[in-house]
This record gives sequence, C-alpha cells and structure tokens, in this order.
Amino acid sequence: MMFQNPLAFLFLFGIPLAVLMRHRKTKRDQSGIPFPSVAIAAGIPRSFRQRLSFIKPLLLIFAMVLLVIALARPRYGMEEVKTVNKGIAIEMVVDHSGSMGAGIRYEGKNITRLDAVKLVFTNFVMGNGKELEGRSNDLVGLVSFARYADTVYPLSLSHTTITGFLKNVSLVTNKNEDGTAIGDAIALGSARLKTVETELEKQGNDVGYIIKSKIIILLTDGQNNWGKLTPLEAAELARDWGIKIYTIGIGGEDINTLAQVSNITGGKHFTADNVSGLTKVYEEIDSLEKSEIESVKYMDYKEAFLPFVIAALFSISLYIILSATLLRRIP
Repeated sequence: MMFQNPLAFLFLFGIPLAVLMRHRKTKRDQSGIPFPSVAIAAGIPRSFRQRLSFIKPLLLIFAMVLLVIALARPRYGMEEVKTVNKGIAIEMVVDHSGSMGAGIRYEGKNITRLDAVKLVFTNFVMGNGKELEGRSNDLVGLVSFARYADTVYPLSLSHTTITGFLKNVSLVTNKNEDGTAIGDAIALGSARLKTVETELEKQGNDVGYIIKSKIIILLTDGQNNWGKLTPLEAAELARDWGIKIYTIGIGGEDINTLAQVSNITGGKHFTADNVSGLTKVYEEIDSLEKSEIESVKYMDYKEAFLPFVIAALFSISLYIILSATLLRRIP
C-alpha cells in the first residue's frame, strides 16, 4: 500500500494533544462543585455504564486516526515494466509455384527451393544462434502465391505460430493453380501492411507498439505470368503506401523486373543460388532493418481511502448513539 499525501500523517500528532486538552477540561468541570467529603462514596462499586465509559473517547480517537489515514490517500499499486517496441512490420511474400520444387544444395544434399526458403525464413524470424538474432520485436506476416495470392498468416508478434503455418505451405500440384502472380502477391502484401495499424487497434494496442517502417520481402524464382497487376504496377502502389520491397531471385531469370520493383520502393534486390547465399541475403536485410526498444514503467493504482472514511463515519455514528442512549451523561 502507498500513500499519495503522506504529510497528512502529521495530523496524528494532534490527536494526543486533543485528548490531553479534553482530559484537562473534564477534570476542571468535575472540580467545580465542592463537597464536604467523598469518602463515603469510595466503597460504592462502579456501575456497568461507568465501566464502559472508556469506549466513547476511544471511538473518537479511532475515528480521527481513520480520517487522517483517509486524508493520506492510501492506494494499492503494482509497478510494471512494459517494453514498448518501435518495430518493423514485415510481410513475407513467398512463391510456392511448381518451379519452386527445383533442387538446391544444402549440406551436401539436394532440397527443394521452397524447403530452402522455409529453412532460412524460420532462421530469420526465430534466430539461428549465429548471425541472425531473430525478429522477436517485429510484426511478421506471410503471403504465399502461385497463380493466386493468399494470406497464410496475418501480421503478428506470435512467431512460433507463423513458423508452424509456414510448414503447411506446399508446392502447387494442380495445374489450374500453378503460375506466378508476382504483381497480385505484392498488392496483397501491401494491402495487409497498409491496414496493420487498424488491426493493432482492434486487438488492443495497450503497450503502444509503434510501427517504425513497413517492408515486404519477396522471394520468387519465376517470371510474372499471371494476375491482374504487373509487378511494377503493384510496386508503385506499395511505394504510395510507404512500403519498401526487398526482392530475392532464387535461381530465376527475371532479375530486371525484380530489381525495378525494389528500386521503385527504395528497397534492394538480391539473388541467391543456394542456402548459404540465401542466408547471407537475409543477414543483410536483417542488418538494414533494425527495431528499437524502449522500457516504460507505469503504476496501476486503485484508491483505497473509502473504507477508512466509512469506518470513521461508523465510529462517529456509534459514539453519537452511545452518547444518547447507553452511555448518556447526566450533569
């Protein structure tokens, strides 16, 4: 328990003084009428009312103490330290078309390009204990695309969950769904980033999470051959919404278009042919986009003076009732 006005406790020193003054006044009043002798009354036993007479001054003293405590404004408070992040909203846009099933070398064996992306993406988000520290303070979302673009996971700080959803992203096997809609994928990722502040408010942004910047990391091995928007049209849309795009071409040939997409939005283009190269790309992006962390202390208070006021009023009320009934004093 804490007190907002601790100086109010100085009034406690006045209570003994008030009691002393009342005691002197009582003695002075009692000595006003002379009697020849009171020795005859010495043997008279004290009545029940006389034995309870000490209660009345105690009730007043108790009430005064309670009122002083109430004036000091007792409060219950719990100090908490909240970490306020100036984080980055990162939308991962990953190609899972059939061509991403091509092989890529990793630790002496072949794995698919998509599996390589999953591996490095997980290390980028969660950290690998080496160069990649993880993005624990950033919002991360996932969009996958082939012929059509889909939101796999909304922007969130729950990174363990997003990596679980990433495992379920698989290569397209249906020809009617195969293709490479880079423009539509960029547009969808940009739309998610554009509305991320609104989504945070809906979820209750109690710690004041601040979005420092918004980026898309686009990874593909193909050339845009499907969709309503071209990659450059989608890039202009992202630029107008303040979104930067980093493009990664993995074993593909459409370098020129991806480089233009990055240039339009102020991002950067990379190429990678193996897992080691892909890891280095993510390391560079990781160094370019850093979050800021601030610790904020705050107290959550609950006022606690009211019970003391109620108890003081009860004590005064009881004093008045006893003075008018059981412990009434007759001059």
